[in-house]
Parts: sequence; structure tokens; C-alpha cells
Amino acid sequence: MDNTFVEICLYEVKPEKADEFETLLIEVADHYKRLPGVKDVRYMKRTHRQKDFNAAKNGESPIRLTKIIKAVTYVLYWELEDEKAHGQATKYGIEHFYKRFNRCLITMPKIILGDKLI
Repeated sequence: MDNTFVEICLYEVKPEKADEFETLLIEVADHYKRLPGVKDVRYMKRTHRQKDFNAAKNGESPIRLTKIIKAVTYVLYWELEDEKAHGQATKYGIEHFYKRFNRCLITMPKIILGDKLI
């Protein structure tokens, strides 16, 4: 089993702040990749959805989202050497980016932490 520690974070961003948030993500990822103990940092933007379960079963392509109702969803996938590296990197992130992140968010992010299995 891999000793890698993982954080998955879901962000709900104000639609009018999406461009600012995406610019910030580039800066944040660049800084995080330079920190000791950080193995990988990736962000994605939700751009598609499944039509329904039957469409997925039939191998149909997902549908591109065309309307932003309340929020734009982003996901962080972050791999670190261990919990200690995660704690230090998180502290750095809060000290340097918290206010700018917070301005863009509708709610506090949903964070999932755990050990990488495969």
C-alpha cells in the first residue's frame, strides 16, 4: 500500500468570481508544487453531467453544462507524502491564499482526507 496522503476538496464558486478563482488556482498550484512533501496538485472544473443512469449504462457521452444557476464547482486533488506534509502545506495555503479564496466561495469547501489505496 502507498503511504501517500490525499485531500479532495469541493469548491462552490460564485459565478461572477469564476475567472478570478481560476487565475488563483494556477498561482496556488504553482506554490503548492514547490512545497516539501507535495507530490501532486490538480484542479478540475465541473463542465459536464450524465443525462441519466440509463444513458451511462448505454455508454452515451455526458452532457456539457450550458447554464450556471447558483455556483461553478471545482475540485482539488492533492497528493502529499504524509499527514505532516499536509498540515504544513495547509498552513502555508491558509496564510497566503485564504482571503482571496474566501472572496470567491459561496460556502466553505467540502474536504475529504485519507490514505491513497491504489
